[in-house]
Amino acid sequence: MSTLRPLAKSAGGTLPSDVGLVGRDRELAIVDSMLASISEHGSSAIIRGEPGIGKSAVLVETGRRAAVRGIRVLKTAGSQAEANLPFAGLHQLLRPVLGGLDSLPAAHRQALRAAFGLIDVAAPDIFRTALAALELIAESAAQAPLLLIAEDAHWLDRATVDVLAFVARRLHSDPIVLVIAIRDGYESVLEDVGSVELRLERLDDTNAARLLDAHAPDLSRALRGRLLAEAAGNPLALVELPIAARDLESSLTVGIRLPLTTRLEQAFAMRASELPNRTRTLLLVAAINDSDAVGETLAAAAILDDAVTINDFTPAASAGLIGVDDTTVRFRHPLVASSIHHEAPVAQRLAAHAALAAVLGDQSDRQLWHRAASSVGPDEEIAGQLEEAASRAERRGALGAAATGLERAARLTTPGKQGPRLLRAATLALELGKRDNVERLIREAKLLELSPLDLARLAWIVETLDPGITGDREDVLPLILAAESAADHGDPDLALSLLSAAAANSFWANRDEAHDEILSATERVGVRPNDPRLLSILAYAALPDEVAMVIERVARWPADRYHDALSMQLLGTAAFSLGFHSLAGRFLTASIDTMRDQGRLVQLAQSLVMRAWSEINLGRWTVAAPDAEEGARLAHETAQPIWEAGAHVAQAFLLGMRGDEQAAEELVARAEKVVVPAGGRAVVAVVQLTRAMTALAYGRYDDAYSELQRMLDPADLAHHRMNFYWAVANLAEAAVPLGRIREVRAIVEQLEPRAAQTPSPVFQQAMRHGHALLANDDTAEGLFRAALDGDLVGGPFERARLQVAYGVWLRR
Repeated sequence: MSTLRPLAKSAGGTLPSDVGLVGRDRELAIVDSMLASISEHGSSAIIRGEPGIGKSAVLVETGRRAAVRGIRVLKTAGSQAEANLPFAGLHQLLRPVLGGLDSLPAAHRQALRAAFGLIDVAAPDIFRTALAALELIAESAAQAPLLLIAEDAHWLDRATVDVLAFVARRLHSDPIVLVIAIRDGYESVLEDVGSVELRLERLDDTNAARLLDAHAPDLSRALRGRLLAEAAGNPLALVELPIAARDLESSLTVGIRLPLTTRLEQAFAMRASELPNRTRTLLLVAAINDSDAVGETLAAAAILDDAVTINDFTPAASAGLIGVDDTTVRFRHPLVASSIHHEAPVAQRLAAHAALAAVLGDQSDRQLWHRAASSVGPDEEIAGQLEEAASRAERRGALGAAATGLERAARLTTPGKQGPRLLRAATLALELGKRDNVERLIREAKLLELSPLDLARLAWIVETLDPGITGDREDVLPLILAAESAADHGDPDLALSLLSAAAANSFWANRDEAHDEILSATERVGVRPNDPRLLSILAYAALPDEVAMVIERVARWPADRYHDALSMQLLGTAAFSLGFHSLAGRFLTASIDTMRDQGRLVQLAQSLVMRAWSEINLGRWTVAAPDAEEGARLAHETAQPIWEAGAHVAQAFLLGMRGDEQAAEELVARAEKVVVPAGGRAVVAVVQLTRAMTALAYGRYDDAYSELQRMLDPADLAHHRMNFYWAVANLAEAAVPLGRIREVRAIVEQLEPRAAQTPSPVFQQAMRHGHALLANDDTAEGLFRAALDGDLVGGPFERARLQVAYGVWLRR
């Protein structure tokens, strides 16, 4: 954050212009290279380092160098006060180019205006807002190259961070450079966008001495040596400690080494402690205020001390703690505000929050936050209002603000009533991907006396956080019992969510032990027989003789209801789970198109991975490849390791079929490390299939045979009831050159009863293919013709394989 008034040179001063930025030549060379190539491609960088290491200074110099090149600079900066205000950072970044909103499509124009509170409608989902922001940035960059700077990104609101991550992944083709600064100790989704990382290390002895001497040339030799030792190469310490050197001199001679951030906060706090009382009151209110408006801070401070005037800012500005003008007051560095806040007694902080609440009568949500912060015990009135504000935030897509509000509401609730609010906050944190918050809220909730419905909600959160795929009865039955409890206590939606989790757990692991209990509990929920949620549960749980009944109900779903993305995904999942890939693709495509618009990235990743495998089954590899690639990326971004593994195996399958065996095996091995320990038979099965198909392509029939045998062995982890059919035709193909036809013929004959029960087109095709390859000479021709004339759902690839095999038989 820039200083609004220069520091007194005698107190450390500003860095002389001939000194430049000290010790950062390597980082600036990288930035220069990015700026130099901006017309060819976009790029992004993340500057990392401890507090005070010079991240802001590098950003300032980057902006200066960009301006020299004629590159327009847009800047934003995170602050703790605005961390819960959705899109605050994005609004600050885009404010200079908002004049270009009118050139955007109406939906994108409305999305940004709603996100910034410029129109009174619910904010759209984060994906649409991000897409609109990217379009506005790209339009601006088309007029002149852009440098986007995000300072203190660890304090940006989550909505802004998500948008910046979205932009960073997609700016390569535009003349845009994005440079982000994040403090060490903070995790951020921005680290996963493929940016260059510039880690700022502490200055070496030579550069540290150069920086200290530039700021404080008149230090005594002893004090200079002590400050160099205590600063340990931290630029902010080298600048700030000399300013408070007299105040700290006694502690500096004691020889106690304190953590760097503690030392700096101590320096700031001691400077503030010497200021007049009215100035310190203003500083405390400014540190607590979530706005930099001078008028608000003055009005609130006047409640605490009616003698306060705007002139009382002057001592703090002269001391270099703040910059102030007629409308705004800003701290020179976040550590200044942090130290003032931490050093103030609790009673003073509470009084400052209460004073701010008193002057914010026309801003109900902000007033409510400060009322809540000024409360020290249970207050059901404020808690209820916070819960209502959280609901409003959730409706407009501000899930981070909603989660924070609910958690604060829970803190103000009597212990007997905290559970629902804590669990609702945990649910929102789960959607936001804040695993640490979810785990903490779960731990707190478990210490409370929870209602049966709360316990059911807790069970769903725990299962969703770490989905089970073992199929063990002891894992599945508690989910069924929780579902029954949810239904009994009036929440059928929660009941279906729990039953879906139980059915999915069993399906992934190919376990049927809880089959009857899942179906009985589902029937008791009492939903419509064609409800997509019900059909997905039935599909997951279906035994071979139940497949025809379930798929008939799925196929009857009216085509005019394709507007419901979640229902389409559920129906696509049902068809996919039963091996009806053409039908699955139809539903999944409808869900993907809508989910992309709605920004449902978790579900979008799942639909893409399923559609990739459906397209592989159907022989449409050119469609499958981009789905698998995008599905893998989104699954990684949304922390879904099993789905990411499934996408990697799909990519490996396609690579193996195209002759890149090494790359295929690398992806398969990576996926295997995830799914084998987890017991995910459905994915282990396609791991084996991929290895077998690659081996067949290279004529390694022994390898292929051994891989495929595992898929047909019910005791093997690679066996799965809806994936084993892949092995039939491929095992037959491997058996012919190995002379193991009779052995495989017996296996296929054992599968006949199951084939008669399971009308999956892919299974039926595999059986026809296998029969033809394994037939005696007197029946082979008829079986080959029947296979070629049948429903070749595998497309040109399957037809070509059959024709080659038929030709080989004819020559023989």
